[in-house]
Amino acid sequence: MKHNKSGSDRAIRQPAKHHRGFTLIEVMVVLLIIGMMAAFVAPAILGNQESAELKKAAIDIQQLESAIQMYRVRTGTFPTTEQGLEALVNAPTMEPVPRNYPADGIIQRLPKDPWGNDYYLLSPGEMGTFDVYSAGPDRQSGSDDDIGNWNLEEYL
Repeated sequence: MKHNKSGSDRAIRQPAKHHRGFTLIEVMVVLLIIGMMAAFVAPAILGNQESAELKKAAIDIQQLESAIQMYRVRTGTFPTTEQGLEALVNAPTMEPVPRNYPADGIIQRLPKDPWGNDYYLLSPGEMGTFDVYSAGPDRQSGSDDDIGNWNLEEYL
């Protein structure tokens, strides 16, 4: 008994067609287009990063301000400059030692500002009852770019 070959068998046995690749010019044009797109997008992304860092610092300061208010409600006093923001995490051992300090602290840990530095507490403050602030992008405390609880509306 003879078997007839079907059309599908012939398609399998036909040699593969040669596929044409990209030329160097085509690759260079694509890279040029991608580079031009990146030139327009990069400044927008970098500008948003700076804005996001300032906003993060402002939000952190608001949260620290709330934690200081909670400290006062729970202990009857504000932490001093010497006790610092660390008083929100661990019970201070220097005077005035607060009464009724919660066993687990007010907050679990202190955040770092977006530039990797600590936030500062000045109590009593120069701008209010207490000042909580970041040294800002230049990392120099006391300069014009400091972000504190006295100027948060500029960043939120």
